[in-house]
Amino acid sequence: MKTYHRFVHAGLWVAVALGLGVACAPPAAQQEQYDLIIKDGFVLDGSGDPWYRADIAIAGDRIVAVGDLTNAAAGRTIDARGLYVAPGFIDLHSHAGEGLATPELSPAQPLLAQGITTVVANPDGGGPVDLAAQKSELLRDGLGINVAQYVGHGSVRRDVLGMQDRAPDAAELDRMRELVRRAMEAGAVGLSSGLYYAPGNYAATEEVIELAKVAAGYDGFYSSHIRDESDYNIGVVAAVDEVIRVAREGGLPGNVTHIKVLGPRVWGQSSGIVERINAARAEGIEVWADQYPYAASGSGITGALVPRWAQVGGDTALVRRIDDPAERAKLRAGMRENLDRRGGADRLQFRRFEPDPSIEGKTLGAVAKERRMDPIELAMELLKQGGASFVSHVLTEDDVETFMRPAWTAVGTDGDLVPMGQGSPHPRSYGTYPRVIRRYVLERKVISLEDAIRKMTQLPATIGRLAGRGVIRPGAYADVVVFDLAKVQDKATYAEPHQLAEGMVYVLVNGQLALDEGKFTGAKGGQILARAGATPANTE
Repeated sequence: MKTYHRFVHAGLWVAVALGLGVACAPPAAQQEQYDLIIKDGFVLDGSGDPWYRADIAIAGDRIVAVGDLTNAAAGRTIDARGLYVAPGFIDLHSHAGEGLATPELSPAQPLLAQGITTVVANPDGGGPVDLAAQKSELLRDGLGINVAQYVGHGSVRRDVLGMQDRAPDAAELDRMRELVRRAMEAGAVGLSSGLYYAPGNYAATEEVIELAKVAAGYDGFYSSHIRDESDYNIGVVAAVDEVIRVAREGGLPGNVTHIKVLGPRVWGQSSGIVERINAARAEGIEVWADQYPYAASGSGITGALVPRWAQVGGDTALVRRIDDPAERAKLRAGMRENLDRRGGADRLQFRRFEPDPSIEGKTLGAVAKERRMDPIELAMELLKQGGASFVSHVLTEDDVETFMRPAWTAVGTDGDLVPMGQGSPHPRSYGTYPRVIRRYVLERKVISLEDAIRKMTQLPATIGRLAGRGVIRPGAYADVVVFDLAKVQDKATYAEPHQLAEGMVYVLVNGQLALDEGKFTGAKGGQILARAGATPANTE
């Protein structure tokens, strides 16, 4: 016989005194009718509490009851005995926006197979400045999952200053503030930056703080691909300090996105960074992080190897520098130093190069050897053809695990959404969330299952100000995953990345079954998740 320790209906909690005969089910005469009941699952509600057994009732796009619903009726009942039920997973760092805006990829199957029901698009300071236009593109073919939007500092800066390496004047800074303001009023959840990349790298911290203040006025948060994850310029520790400073002086939460220490020169510095964030939080500064569970990062030739001075003026100017003998010598030296930071050419694996797909999956070192070229000379020739993207094997398992343990670290993919079989994407695009469960919960026991689910649900919802998401409770949106713990598995590898994850049995997005008994339904229940209201939080 089933025994439940709680019953929730219409937002009211009824304590059940086990063994004292306190009934929690409504009388049969008051039988409730629901659209769907998920029955008798192990509920991990997102809070980090251990699982409890319960039924979950859904009406429309909401969870309306949690508890013993033996006497309730529904249009459909899912038997979840032996399965785990959790809120849908939330990805704070997703490059899926472009793919979701296409008919082919709008169903979001590689994401749903992981249990992802919500992504936040436009990370790293990128994405469009006009969020309303992006919203229209995303909704044109419907959405298989929910999408929230950042406004990107780099995109705003490019719109006003192009690829110039200088500070804005007063009028230009006002224009940048206005673009951020418009985006926040269009529903952006926060400001993202990519201070490692051009043109974000050309901005002083003070410029970022001024734009962060605008986002703060709308209860937004700040998420940053930090200025340096290695020792490219200010060093990784100082770059984390910069996020803390922006949060402190900007008056908003700060998030160190895809937190890592990149390359042999900085391996082992993870513990010191954790201490720094703990100290900031002890001061009352709201600082967070998100992370993908792989010992490899992803970037491109430009981002990984090209010094930022060589990108001033954009791609055309970069190609001119490659072709100029004097500039080429200086560029070669800078690229060689950056290659050393990443541990050499054999650590950089091509994932996409449209002019010659035959190099995809091979390392820069291997292709250079095949062509009897110096790796840097090869990289410069590929830059002239439009560049290529890499998987960079430049992290350590020890650092990954150190960053995973703190309560303030959420899970995120940093993944793309591309057609199956196209290119050689980072396996994080297919396997992030199941990999955390399989490798770091069940095998390596770095974190507990309930903590992993919290890092995938309630925590990113808290960081991202996504009200009503990331929890199992009455009134919450019915983004729900039901999974078989024994079968949860990431299948994607660096050699064969285009493999869907396994173990998700049912996935609901706003109450619609997108995955039903392990099969995609084609339902497009996703929505654009705008910030609540269009008026600054600090005004009446």
